[in-house]
Amino acid sequence: MKVRLVAVGTRMPDWVERGVEEYRKRLPRDFALEIVEIAPGARGKNADVARAVALEGQRMRDRLRGDELCVALEVGGQAWSTERLAREADQWRHSGRDVALLVGGPEGLDPGLSAGAERRWSLSPLTLPHPMVRLILAEQLYRAWTLLVGHPYHR
Repeated sequence: MKVRLVAVGTRMPDWVERGVEEYRKRLPRDFALEIVEIAPGARGKNADVARAVALEGQRMRDRLRGDELCVALEVGGQAWSTERLAREADQWRHSGRDVALLVGGPEGLDPGLSAGAERRWSLSPLTLPHPMVRLILAEQLYRAWTLLVGHPYHR
């Protein structure tokens, strides 16, 4: 199984890249994490925000594979404990499908992508900076994997 984080945003700070890479290299091949960066829509003083979100949504759709299980990450999604994430990940592994975790831009995820997702997950009711979301996701996926295989990291 491959987990793809399809996220709006490019050029993450170096500390984020290093942190995400640390957890990516700890994950086994059958639980690999891939980062797919999506260029954000134009924002500025007179920008059409709805158009920017729609453009981001289309760019994300263009990068999705037809058979992936899509999980929308958004504040209004369901909060999962680490244990719940491990159970979800175990179901993902046994489904035989790859997973796409979808993270929108500053104004959130395109409503069409959110509506079409099979799951909606909230990391927190807080608004988190996008670089932190990547790092938290990478660490939590690693932690979930360690739970599944009985590795002592989770303790």
